[in-house]
Amino acid sequence: MDARRRAWVVVGGAALLLPAWSRAAEAETWAALRKGGQVILLRHSATEPGLGDPAGYKLDDCKTQRNLSEAGREQSRALGARLRAQRVPIERVYTSPWCRCRETAQLAFGKAEDWEPLGSTFDTPHLEGASAETVKKRILAYSIVKPRGNVVMVTHNVNIAALTKLSVGMGEMVVVRPDGCCGLRVEGRLRVE
Repeated sequence: MDARRRAWVVVGGAALLLPAWSRAAEAETWAALRKGGQVILLRHSATEPGLGDPAGYKLDDCKTQRNLSEAGREQSRALGARLRAQRVPIERVYTSPWCRCRETAQLAFGKAEDWEPLGSTFDTPHLEGASAETVKKRILAYSIVKPRGNVVMVTHNVNIAALTKLSVGMGEMVVVRPDGCCGLRVEGRLRVE
């Protein structure tokens, strides 16, 4: 791997050398988004500390879930502002029914439609394959009915990993497109700070 494709990242006080997309790839991804017709898989923004949700959480009660932190709310607003500044047209926004995803979508885009297949499979790994397949079918349908703007799907890391084999940070976007009859191709990754 050449030096242009590496980046130092600080995680929990430790510096790690991780692969990174080049600036040229980032510019290409923004250009593709400005043209529309892409699907953005967005992991919800930064949350309060924790892994998964507290025991006994309820989807209809945000107080029982792990929610966005104040930094996550700012991150969501910044993400929406950056997409607007880059003139990225957004046609539809789907979101996981978890409160942290809904709030990310509302703060970034001002709109969202709950879609159950985007819900976290962290506690229900036996549902991961079926959920990923349902999401993939919707993405593949966009190759037939090409949206003018971009479609955003706000979801969880576990779901994005099932679709792309990538682990992403909170607030990170993975831009995908259909690849052949049955697969997805990652076109780029973007993170707005």
